[in-house]
Amino acid sequence: MRSIRRALIFLGFPTALLANPWAAVPGPTAGPPRVIGQTTNGCIAGAAELPTEGDGYLVMHLERKRYFGHPSLIRTIRTLGARAHEAIGVIQVGDLSQARGGPMPFGHRSHQTGLDADIWFNLDPGLFRNADRWRANIPAPSLLNRAGNGLNRRLWSRQHERLLKLAATIPEVDRIFVNAHIKRELCRTVQGDRSWLQKIRPWFGHDDHFHVRLVCPSDSPECIRQDPVPPGDGCDSSLSWWFQKHPPGPAKPAPPKPPMPEACQALLNGD
Repeated sequence: MRSIRRALIFLGFPTALLANPWAAVPGPTAGPPRVIGQTTNGCIAGAAELPTEGDGYLVMHLERKRYFGHPSLIRTIRTLGARAHEAIGVIQVGDLSQARGGPMPFGHRSHQTGLDADIWFNLDPGLFRNADRWRANIPAPSLLNRAGNGLNRRLWSRQHERLLKLAATIPEVDRIFVNAHIKRELCRTVQGDRSWLQKIRPWFGHDDHFHVRLVCPSDSPECIRQDPVPPGDGCDSSLSWWFQKHPPGPAKPAPPKPPMPEACQALLNGD
């Protein structure tokens, strides 16, 4: 880790990055894949790299170098891209994980174990005409209306529903986070098979992208799985909660940040 810090100082990286060297590791470690810890406090050994473009997908913000993950995540993105290419078009892939996972300097609390990926809701292929080489200047527009109290009907389409279903029906996908307004729209409109709605979970934000999280892979006994998704389609009182007013309670101090698994520190220090 000292060598990483020296390199960062030499290159003039900002203090935030110096305090968090996970973003500056030279690359994934060698050896078999191994997910360690939980998605909000963990890391990954032997991560695979997602090619920055492929059948039906393009990776955005290449300058962040957050296109690494467990091989099962790489397969999931490529499978989703191929399915979307046939039915919808090209999808835009946001952040996965860093080369060895771990906390990021900005943008996410999760995405630490190579099991998370963001997929943008932007399905407009015309925006690529003037894209820079890093694809850092392409917007990810919100699907909410200006007031934030419903969907923007000019942007939301059945193509978004189809894309979410394609993602949710991939077996390795454990859950998908979307804005509560999107979940409510799906509850209102999906006909026929609704079993896949169980994986679609409302969460804060997530109005310009959806967040895919995989199950712990069988090759990673140190992976800590999130509590199972509740049974049912999620179109019940648990969804209604998101649209109720909740008076603020007394301020509570933030809980102390748990230490990272010891194996992650060894991973950070390794070659």
